[in-house]
Amino acid sequence: MSQLIRLQDIQATHRDLIGDDYYDPTGKTAYGVNEEKIGKIDGALVEDTTGRIRYLIVDAGGWFSSKEVLVPAGLARIVGDDVFFDSLTKSQVDAMEEYDHDYQYSYKEQYERDRQAFVADSIPAEERMEVADHAYDAPNTLELLEERLSVNKDRIVAGLVRVGKHVVTEERNVEVDLEEEHANIQRTNVDRPTERRIGDVNGNETIEVELEAERARVSKETYVTEEVNVGKTTQHRTETIVETIQREELDIDNDGNVVDREGNIVDRDGITAEDVRSARGM
Repeated sequence: MSQLIRLQDIQATHRDLIGDDYYDPTGKTAYGVNEEKIGKIDGALVEDTTGRIRYLIVDAGGWFSSKEVLVPAGLARIVGDDVFFDSLTKSQVDAMEEYDHDYQYSYKEQYERDRQAFVADSIPAEERMEVADHAYDAPNTLELLEERLSVNKDRIVAGLVRVGKHVVTEERNVEVDLEEEHANIQRTNVDRPTERRIGDVNGNETIEVELEAERARVSKETYVTEEVNVGKTTQHRTETIVETIQREELDIDNDGNVVDREGNIVDRDGITAEDVRSARGM
């Protein structure tokens, strides 16, 4: 009968089974059905003869004030630092026995307990399930996450052009030809007799002649001398943006000696080359 021991204890007792690069889910956040947060992963139980992870120790503090349970490892889906149990419900966890740190668990014994727990009367009929054998195989698919840059363009006001006008005063000389009349007095010597006497009233006659002259009259008219149209032209430029991104790279889980350090296939428990390629993400 295979015994189950904590993953953290296997380093001291069976280090040759797992090597130095084994996958440890301890501390990852755990989610149940509909991605409800359960709590966190508090460790794992592995077979003492193969090093295979069979159960994850789940601290269900998100659903219960204080309860740790053993959940078959094959029900887990690992994404980055999160572990999803897509079919695990609160009623199922409530029907499970609480994990005892001091108890010596065996794979066969816990296997039978699971079959009773997942079909318990306290679980709603639609949530009861038969646990298949593959539910005890540690997940061999890890979803590796990668950050990618998504560049969008925003329209911003990069500049403002104002076109206005102002009045400029300047003096302008305009030459105009003008006419004006001047008196032209002609005197002619005359020697003829007359009946008028000096001193007569009519002797004080004066002659008036109006002299005309042209004067310049300046008026101003407004003309349109120039039209200004303001438009826009579009120019393209290339800007280089430097940003730091992250991605996750695969750490191959050597649980069960699937692959040795040189990448050679280890024939154990029916493992095929296809299983190894799947573990590598090929």
